[in-house]
Amino acid sequence: MTPDRAASAPADAGPGSAAPWWVPLGLGDRALGVSGFLAMIAAGLLLMFGLPMVVELFGLVQATVFLVMAILALSQGFIWGYGGIMSFGQSAFFGLGGYTYAVAVLNLGDSSVPALLAILVPAGFAALLGYFMFYGRISDAYVGVITLTVTVILFNVMNSTAGDIYHIGAAQLGGFNGMPSVPPLNWPGDPSNALDPEALWYVTAGLLIVVYALLRAILASRFGRVVVAIRENETRATLLGYDPRLYKLIVFAIGGAIAGLAGCLFTNWGGFISPTVFGLAQSAQIIIFVLLGGLGTLLGPILGAVAIQYLISIIGSQQTLNANLLLGVILVGFVLLVPQGVVPAVRSLLRVGR
Repeated sequence: MTPDRAASAPADAGPGSAAPWWVPLGLGDRALGVSGFLAMIAAGLLLMFGLPMVVELFGLVQATVFLVMAILALSQGFIWGYGGIMSFGQSAFFGLGGYTYAVAVLNLGDSSVPALLAILVPAGFAALLGYFMFYGRISDAYVGVITLTVTVILFNVMNSTAGDIYHIGAAQLGGFNGMPSVPPLNWPGDPSNALDPEALWYVTAGLLIVVYALLRAILASRFGRVVVAIRENETRATLLGYDPRLYKLIVFAIGGAIAGLAGCLFTNWGGFISPTVFGLAQSAQIIIFVLLGGLGTLLGPILGAVAIQYLISIIGSQQTLNANLLLGVILVGFVLLVPQGVVPAVRSLLRVGR
């Protein structure tokens, strides 16, 4: 299997396909892939502009955080489902993005540069960490251990920064109490014109569409085909002259950048950031998002994140069930009953029905 053949399928094709998803597609399948992509973009735009017309402000604020988590889930779905990198550390890049934005905006006032830094800093940290892991030829199991360890370290470090001595410029880190009253995003160059919750919804929904389209474009490119080929058979890709370490490093850095963007939006959504973003529960949730929706798809992580966040919001309104316990039951149930995830399972059923 060559890299060019490895990803001729649509980006949302995955392990649940009736035939191997790296099999070259005919013209009709390619057209179906394009039409599916356009349908997804259209559905996203419809949701983006239609939801504010049918829900009140409280519901729109809740929906905003659902989409923030969908962006975070996309970062995990990309590096794991397509890059084959099982990372337990996406919450580390998520938290770094949130803290970077909070610290920078409290010092600079205008949110334009802080929002950019919230993407670049996690991407740079992911690239540095990935360099030592991939060029050090760390096995897949140890990649998971190292990323989890980094997340735990960041949690403990930020949790220990209480007191006035722990600050970066004018920004007090706050320790376990977090950083409250973080200024929201503003229109570029105009700090006095901050985004209200409805405007933040449009920004978040728009960015989710952009990230989805960008990942689809990456996966449809030659680079994306090589990434998928490396995931399928790293040894064969190496023999064909590709360097898996470099491709994995780039994929890992892209995943870190997307998670950092989600962290920036999350901090804006609540006006607050605390060390809990680095917590083990947050790391586990991201993996559950992807497992529920389905590996090897981009739509799956989005649907998984929205479904889980909606479920958590319902559970949070009553005191009968514990949210973490229920999430654990869901994870075990899906691993045993629907191991490929919802989107690949539905796709398989539709193929069988034809």
